[in-house]
Formats: sequence, structure tokens, C-alpha cells
Amino acid sequence: MTVLYQPSMFDVLTHDVLTGDELTGDGPTDPTGRPSAPASGGFGPLRGAIRRTELSDGAWVDHRPGWLAGSDAVLDTLLTQVPWRGEQRQMYDRTVTVPRLLCWYSGAEPFPHPALAAARRALNEHYRPAPADRFVTAGLCLYRDGADSVAWHGDRIGRGAHSDTMVAIVSVGSARSLMLRPRGGGTGPRFRLGHGDLVVMGGSCQRTWEHAVPKTRQAVGPRVSIQFRPVGVA
Repeated sequence: MTVLYQPSMFDVLTHDVLTGDELTGDGPTDPTGRPSAPASGGFGPLRGAIRRTELSDGAWVDHRPGWLAGSDAVLDTLLTQVPWRGEQRQMYDRTVTVPRLLCWYSGAEPFPHPALAAARRALNEHYRPAPADRFVTAGLCLYRDGADSVAWHGDRIGRGAHSDTMVAIVSVGSARSLMLRPRGGGTGPRFRLGHGDLVVMGGSCQRTWEHAVPKTRQAVGPRVSIQFRPVGVA
């Protein structure tokens, strides 16, 4: 598909790093056979770099700006290589088009860019969740411009309806607002996510809070939201 996007001058990687070899462990090695450190780019640290916001009812949100350097190149691959699809849903007495494009990876098939596998691995290593709560699947949403959005909701299909869980979101492309509020209404934090930013919603967040990406009249380019979830959470 063709979507116009102006890359950020602050989000550039060399070609060697863009291949993702260093992220998967298949890249250059030193004389001992251990992987060499990438010359530039890749993922920054999580420990000591994440800011946690405690919400009500045992919910929390972690925010790590600019976690993935070189995210513009990842975005370019996702825009051109992912088999994006549109969906329609029943809304009361009419059928409406979902205002974004979607693609879902179960975790059994290869991801469209090795950075996604590296991100999932790093998240599992940092949070050390129990086996049932390990990040496995990746749901991708493409917000093509400011007219694309997602309404207030929580990921309460499956185990998220009755158990604490985590949903991690890595954003690449133009920054968009992710808003949170208590379930049923109220106010909460807002995050501007894009260019490799990370947000993790945990605890009771999916049951007791809601989140949304509102439409905007500002001239914005595409953003891809990469949502890592445990199996059985949607």
C-alpha cells in the first residue's frame, strides 16, 4: 500500500542495523563467537528508563519514550510488507467501517520485521511474567492519518475480563495521543506515542480503565501500533 510519511531526522539507522541481524543474534560476532554490539540504533534499556504511573484499582501504566531507535525504517517495512486489511463491524442497526487497518500475528509465524521479535523478547526478559502471561501475539493497527482512530475500550475479551494482565504497545511513525480514563468515565493520563515509544498497561488496567486514540484535525502521517499480548487476551 502507499502511505505518505516524512521520516524524522532523529530516527535514522544504518543499513546494517536495519536488517535486524543484531537484534536476533544472527549478526556479526566477535572472535569468541559472541554477538557484537550494534554500531548504532536498536533498543535502549528498560531498567531505570521506564516511568510508571500508578492508576486506581490496582492499574498501572509504564512509559518508555524512544525505546526503539531507527523506528522509521521499521515503519517503512510494516507499511509495505504487512498484509493490511480493513474490517467492518455492526454498530446498532448499521454496518460501519473500522477506521484503521489491521493485521494479527499469532506468534507461531515470523513477524514482518525482526525488531518485533526482539521487542517481545526484551519485554519478557524485563517483566519476567509467569508462563501464562508471557507476551506472545502481536496485533498491528495502522492509523493512516488523523481520521483513523479507536474508541474508548479495554482489552477485556478472554482472560483480561477477569484477571490482571499486561498489554505492551510499541509505536512507530507519527505521534498520536493515547488517552486513558477510568471505566465509566472521568479523566486520566495522556501519552503522545510515536517514533519508537513504548507503553505497557498492566495490573487491572484492561478491566478498570479504558483507552482510546482520538481523531485529530492536525496534519499527521501514518502510525503503526504494535500490541504485544499474552495468549487469550484480546
